[in-house]
Amino acid sequence: MVTFLAGGTGTPKLLAGAGDVFAPGRSTVVANTGDDIELGGHLVCPDLDTVLFLDGGELDRETWWGIDGDSAATHDELHRLATAADLQTGPQYLGDEAQTAGRDIARWRRFSGVAEFMHIGDRDRAVHVTRTSLLDAGHSLTEATQRLADAFGLERDLLPMSDDPVATMIHTPDGPMHFQEWWVGRNGTPPVEDVEFRGDAVATDAVLSALDDPVVVGPSNPVTSLGPMLAVDGIAEALADTPVVAVSPFVEDEVFSGPAADLLAGVGREPSTAGVAEAYPFADAFVLDSDDGTELARPVVRTDTAMDVDAERMARAVADALAEVA
Repeated sequence: MVTFLAGGTGTPKLLAGAGDVFAPGRSTVVANTGDDIELGGHLVCPDLDTVLFLDGGELDRETWWGIDGDSAATHDELHRLATAADLQTGPQYLGDEAQTAGRDIARWRRFSGVAEFMHIGDRDRAVHVTRTSLLDAGHSLTEATQRLADAFGLERDLLPMSDDPVATMIHTPDGPMHFQEWWVGRNGTPPVEDVEFRGDAVATDAVLSALDDPVVVGPSNPVTSLGPMLAVDGIAEALADTPVVAVSPFVEDEVFSGPAADLLAGVGREPSTAGVAEAYPFADAFVLDSDDGTELARPVVRTDTAMDVDAERMARAVADALAEVA
């Protein structure tokens, strides 16, 4: 058994080509939930859902977000209504009182659904409605995720990093804002001054059990995909006690995609493979790109890490690295 830590699109892209190397029935995914938001009253879990839709054969692999071919009639109507009623558009983060009212799972991540700033398809929305309704009926996020995984026919175990809320807040010259507002609503502006993981979360027994197995950290954002997991009580300690292989999302100081460089610099780390290694003291080995000459004091397996070409090759490199430390 192997456990993958997943956030953003890096680890799902690795999983997409890993089936012949890491069979779904013998692997677990623990997904970041620091990116989750409550939008118009529905809990949206982007990193859980990317794996849910990928393993369920429904993921839009052009965007690596949402369900392939999904319609968006509700989303479009929300924007029509906002325009017709002259309502505010763009991210509308609710006030402090609203952030601590209602469902505890949504604390510090509540947004208005008026002219929703994230594009949500109709079938995708049905997942969020079902998840939120299960939570309202008393199920934990872990239990709700299992029900949805059953509905999509997943062979792989899929777990949220915690049943407690963690809100990833980006501190900027304009004040703090949730990661989704900063990245989706404002396209990664203004500059990052710091990153805060707001909440007091504890790892579930299911997560701690999964972390007894060898762990793979995919080429995800080390600050906003892995950072929230490391802020959960019990996870960093568990990673220190199990074999861990990490894949760098950089080639030396060039990032493949996304805001990892800006975020690493914003928290005072070098935006490079060396900075990722510093952020992952628990990693026993690394997979780096063949063109990445970074010297690390840990075992390194090198391969072409461009997964849009051959994710199976990357998975085999990960398996080789695991064999050195497991």
